Amino acid sequence: MSDFFNAFEVSPVPPPGPDAVAPEPYRGIYGMPQFLTVPTTDMAASTDFWTHGLGFFDLFSTPGQVTHLRRWMFQDVLLVAADAAASETVAWSTPISVSFSCVLNQIDEIAAACRAIVPDSVQGPYDTYWNTRDIAVTTPERARVIFTAAKEYEPGSEAAHNLDSMGIPAPDGAESAQ
Repeated sequence: MSDFFNAFEVSPVPPPGPDAVAPEPYRGIYGMPQFLTVPTTDMAASTDFWTHGLGFFDLFSTPGQVTHLRRWMFQDVLLVAADAAASETVAWSTPISVSFSCVLNQIDEIAAACRAIVPDSVQGPYDTYWNTRDIAVTTPERARVIFTAAKEYEPGSEAAHNLDSMGIPAPDGAESAQ
């Protein structure tokens, strides 16, 4: 027996498939259930990379202090000013890492946009054990940003077996991997 249930109606992420369409950027104000804070010594360069490379938009800014970036609902990033002396003392031995959902047709577009700004900033695309296609992007602040897109569920596939072995049931209407 599983406690999992289909709750796609509470998520901006569309069901996977070849015709999946990314939601529009979300400009509403809400209490953020999750966000990433990224210190930067160059607010302009960081904002440029996150907006033109990763597809975020500037929801609002306080010049020289903070830039609140957003993509889809619940995908919020705060770029905060960090003085150079403080940043030099941070070893970044444990880099910041965050993952954002997208749809399959955005993976190559995001990778190309980031590579156009910083040529060696992208790893991938690569497929995961849990049936997604991902890219890993290193931002100017050395944050690791993963964009992950669900691939269409194919009953009987290796990915379906992998999901089943993790206790993740087949989507409604799809046959089990067993």
